[in-house]
Amino acid sequence: MLLPRRHPRFSFLLASLLTISLLLLLPRSPLAAFQPSSTPPNRSLRPSAANEGLAAKVRRSERSYQKMLRGRDALISKVGPTPRYVALFPPDKEPWPPYTVWDFFPPAFSCPHELERIGALGDGGKWVCGLSRLQEKENCVVYSVGTPDYASFEAELLARTRHCQLFVFDHTAREYWDSRGTAQRAHFKRYRVAGYDAQATNDSPKTHTLESLMRQNGHTHIDILKIDLEGWEFDTLTAFLIPSMEYSAEKPRVAPVSEMLLELHLWNREFLDLLNWWTVLERAGLRAVAREPNLVYQNYNRLQGAELAEYTFLNVAIPNVFISDDNHTSSSPLSPPARGPPEPAEPPVAPIHEDDEQIR
Repeated sequence: MLLPRRHPRFSFLLASLLTISLLLLLPRSPLAAFQPSSTPPNRSLRPSAANEGLAAKVRRSERSYQKMLRGRDALISKVGPTPRYVALFPPDKEPWPPYTVWDFFPPAFSCPHELERIGALGDGGKWVCGLSRLQEKENCVVYSVGTPDYASFEAELLARTRHCQLFVFDHTAREYWDSRGTAQRAHFKRYRVAGYDAQATNDSPKTHTLESLMRQNGHTHIDILKIDLEGWEFDTLTAFLIPSMEYSAEKPRVAPVSEMLLELHLWNREFLDLLNWWTVLERAGLRAVAREPNLVYQNYNRLQGAELAEYTFLNVAIPNVFISDDNHTSSSPLSPPARGPPEPAEPPVAPIHEDDEQIR
């Protein structure tokens, strides 16, 4: 009986601990609400973008891309009001439309991997989405059409992959060289690549389409296709995506390419022609993930428009190493591919999207 009197604080603490212990042991304890539970609350938690699977990232990016398509049609209606009347580079006078042609074709699809510039800074380097996906990939095939003499992109790509076979086609460049010990995986042909096949003559080199080059090399798919054809890219890719009467601009074939690196040259082009051609790329499953204006050209041609730009595209219509964790799945995360905007009709009408909404 002397302990409580001599140590009142100790006695109070002991009594408090005993009371709490009894309350926790009682059924329906009033403290039960504060105990940790192994059962999560009954609510759905959306995973963060960092924890999303690859297929989910691709689908989310496609929703953003479809939103951009509606914005493109709205901008055409605002400044056109039809594609036929849209200028590539509006003149510097009232009403000063705040756009250039490149605003209609932004890289609205997000690369689901690292986005890295491969090759030298300045002219020659290219933006690549997910080069790490090719580092150990067997049966990796890369085509480089139109290659600068120093080939910094090609050299770095070979050095950073173990199995990629590089096929280089250029009738103007000197023979491809590689100082990093990977020359056995580089194959050079002095061919011109265009939208038709032709034998060599005294005035011109042998000419091939991409389709005939793939047949010649026994390839059915290209992991990375790099194209720099000084304006010939329009006819070359049209023939590649519409190789026969079986296909059309409205229904091109799905591109047999996982990723495409393309420099566009808009010399002597009209916006309507560019829009229709770009729409073929979109219908073939290609989505722009990166863009870099060619400021070297712009610096040398300051009185002209910014007519050159580098683009990187991913193919979202077929399973491939960049959008699928399993490269042998039967379908892609986006199958069938969402169509691009329809070819404009005359008289002009508001374009109709997949959700049947009209941009007015």
